[in-house]
Amino acid sequence: MRCPFCGHEDSQVKDSRPTEDGAAIRRRRQCEGCAARFTTFERIQLRELTVVKSTGTEGQLRREPFEREKLVRSIAIATRKRPIDPVRIEKLVSGIQRQLETSGEADVSSKRIGELVMDGLKALDPVAYIRFASVYRDFSEARDFEAFAGQVGEAGRE
Repeated sequence: MRCPFCGHEDSQVKDSRPTEDGAAIRRRRQCEGCAARFTTFERIQLRELTVVKSTGTEGQLRREPFEREKLVRSIAIATRKRPIDPVRIEKLVSGIQRQLETSGEADVSSKRIGELVMDGLKALDPVAYIRFASVYRDFSEARDFEAFAGQVGEAGRE
């Protein structure tokens, strides 16, 4: 592991323990070059995932490697300025990734990922759910947004 301070290649692990959600291992390290201490988080990757996306032209498909950071970014945008504990967001992302990795499929459609995010946000925060849905479902007019928000409001009263 490269030191973030001096760039030295070797570091010594001083302490390891699982994170709160159990999806990663937190390691405290010390650089052998400059003696600086830093923390790394290591995640277990069960399988390599490939995201399959529709290009929109005559049913053509595009494949790209799954990137956890993209999932984190899209959920962060939907939850921006909402009173949601970051630990709950991290658990949501880890849960979605775990579901994808344990599905038994190496190829995962972007639609499947979107639906998992929608399900997770629906349980987490109604505003974040509507924000994500407005982009994911590609609302083209204000009335599309109103109709969807109305459905969410009605479901919350049940």
